[in-house]
This record gives sequence, structure tokens and C-alpha cells, in this order.
Amino acid sequence: MSIEKTNTLVIGAGQAGIAMSEHLGAMGIPHIVLERKRIAERWRSERWDSLVANGPAWHDRFPGLKFDDVGPDVFPPKERMAQYFEDYAKMLKAPVRTGVEVLRVQRNDKRPGFTVTTSAGTIEAQHVVAATGPFQVPTYPKIVPESAGIQQLHSSAYKNPGQLADGAVLVVGAGASGSQIAEELRQAGRTVYLSVGEHYRPPRSYRERDYCWWLGALGMWDEVKKKPKREHVAFAVSGYENGKTVDFRRLARDGIQLVGITTSYENGVLHFADNLGRDVAQGDADYFEVLREADAYIEQNGLDLPPEPEAWKLLPDPECLTYPILSLNLAEAGIKTILWATGFKVDFSWIDVDTFDEKGYPIHKRGISAEKGIYFLGLPNLTNRSSSFIWGVWHDARYIADHIGIHLDYLKYKKE
Repeated sequence: MSIEKTNTLVIGAGQAGIAMSEHLGAMGIPHIVLERKRIAERWRSERWDSLVANGPAWHDRFPGLKFDDVGPDVFPPKERMAQYFEDYAKMLKAPVRTGVEVLRVQRNDKRPGFTVTTSAGTIEAQHVVAATGPFQVPTYPKIVPESAGIQQLHSSAYKNPGQLADGAVLVVGAGASGSQIAEELRQAGRTVYLSVGEHYRPPRSYRERDYCWWLGALGMWDEVKKKPKREHVAFAVSGYENGKTVDFRRLARDGIQLVGITTSYENGVLHFADNLGRDVAQGDADYFEVLREADAYIEQNGLDLPPEPEAWKLLPDPECLTYPILSLNLAEAGIKTILWATGFKVDFSWIDVDTFDEKGYPIHKRGISAEKGIYFLGLPNLTNRSSSFIWGVWHDARYIADHIGIHLDYLKYKKE
């Protein structure tokens, strides 16, 4: 039985895999892109119904294709984002095979390349690019036992308010996902508690420029001059309702009860850390830092962008911030559902090579792994802050494609 061979096998046909295919194709490097379900599947079925892109249409796209039916300052809905990547793959005539799951990647013994076992057979490749992104396995702490009789689900399984059991909802995690879902639930008439931890809270826009623009103008994508970034900090910015700044005081004013980090559960009672005031204050400090840097940039470069004094004003502290709730009896609060917006972890257990640390995270430099011929694309901070974003992954893919091309040039060398 013959085994199919290719130069480069790209695993995943989301934004990372499609970007990788574009650059490999432009360089004439034979490749195949495998996708376990459909192109951009996570946009389609693994997010809630009202999800929109985190950046406006002028920014959250690849250079080769603009949105033809969405205004540049609109935040495209998830179905439109999935269609965008499908259209892009068709435009490229990318060699994508859907419905094929990769089961194992192994280095060949005493010959170059890798043997890749898939649900549709075996493929041999000289290079393998894991373009499965950072949002692979939903994760949340097992604080509340199943025996508590509380509906628990991860944000990746949430679709809309009607899916949840009747009663109040505790949303744990106040990044882009948690804050948006909490607001949607409140607008649907639910009693909502939002568990807030450490977060980075920038303005959605300031002085007629979106935050994505300020990231570029201020050099914040690269963060060359920035202080060391805090690890595992939620990014509290979203395009919900055509983009507005995540403001926890506003959420509280609108009826959402803020609590601190969810820490433990005992006999029907949830306990929360006394962190709320400190973390909200740090979020405010991050917010004002962006405003100050933006003002300085505007003055230094003589830009004609109107002042926005209202952006500097904070709403009064709500009672739940001044007098934090440290525990909740779930039955007395009427909480029937806990929705965990606590993020994801990676799972590369199917790659059987020596390029991972003790936590299973890839050892790499700009996506080039410690195992020759294995590459990673789409992970946070692969190159810089933009690496897991649509705009940034395209540029990272070009770098990896160039590295593969250089390797092929070495192999072509023959001494005259």
C-alpha cells in the first residue's frame, strides 16, 4: 500500500493554517492542509451565537482580501468571519482537506521527515506545521462538584441565554468572553454575578481611533519598551454591540453583581478572594496609561484628532466594589448555572517528538521548534503580542514559510 508524501503538512485550517498555506503556495512549496472538521470550525460551532470579531473589519483580516459586505469599522459576526476564511482558502486554491483528524506525528527512523497518522490514512512530510492555535482544550477549575446539582459549562459550550437553566448565573472570568456573556445574560433578564480576576482593560477606542490602531501606532504589538507583561491576564476588550469599552462599573450599574476570584466551595457556599478592588484599580491604571500614551503620541506627531474628555471620567464605585461579597450561598442567591469563561489550554500530545517542556508547551523560537522540521503557528506571543491575532498570524506564517524555504535551499546544495 503506497503512502502519500508531501513536503509540508499543515495541521489546522483556521486563520493560522490558511495564512500558512498562502505563504507556502507563493513560494511554490508543495503542501497539504488538514482540518478535523470544517474550515474555521471554532468560529462556527465552538463559540456563542452573538460572538463578533475582537477587532474591526479594516484590521481583523489578511492583506489579500477585504470584506466586501461589512463596513471597515464594523466588528464582523462569527458566521461572517468563518465565511471570510473559507473564501480566502478558495481564492488561494489552498489544498485543504476537511474532515481529517491527525492522530499522531512521529519522526522517521534513519531517514528524514515525519510519518503522520490520520483518520484518512498515513502521510509522510518533510516538515509539519502545527497551526491548531491556542484555543484547543477548554479548561476550568473543578471547584464545584457535580453533586452540587449546579449546571456548569465552559464558555466554548455556551450559545445563548435560552440554553441555561432558569435562575441566576455566575460567570467566572471577566475577559472579553466573560464580560460579554455576562452583559448578554443581564440584558436577557437574568440575575448575573461576574467573578473578576486580574485583567488588562484598555479603551475600545479613543479620540476617533480603535484600540487596534493604537496598538500599532504606539508600538504595543511589539512591546519593545514595555515593562514585563503580567502572565495569564484576561484581555478585557471586545467588539460587542459594535465596540464599547469594557467598564466593570457600568456593568455593576446595569445590575451585574461583581465578585472577586472564585476560590472554593463548601456545603452550598462559594467563596471569593478579596481581590476585586485591587484588580479593578489595576485595570483602571492600564486604561489611563493608554490614554496618556495616546495623548502624547497625538501631540508629538501633530495629529488632528479631537480631545475626548469624557474618556477620563469614571463612574462612581458600586456597592459591590466598595463592600465586596466574599461568599455566596448558591441556593439563597438562586444561582442555578456557573459559566466558566476561564480560557483554554493547548494539547500537543499527538506530536510524538522531543520539543515540549514539562507542562507540555512547545519549546520554540518564533515558531521554530527544538525538533528540526516541526513548527508551531498561532500561539500567543509566538513572535509578539499579535501572534494569536488574525493580523499577526499572517506575518508569523510568512516567517515560518521563509524558514522552510531556506532549509530546502540547503538540501538542494551540491558541491561542484
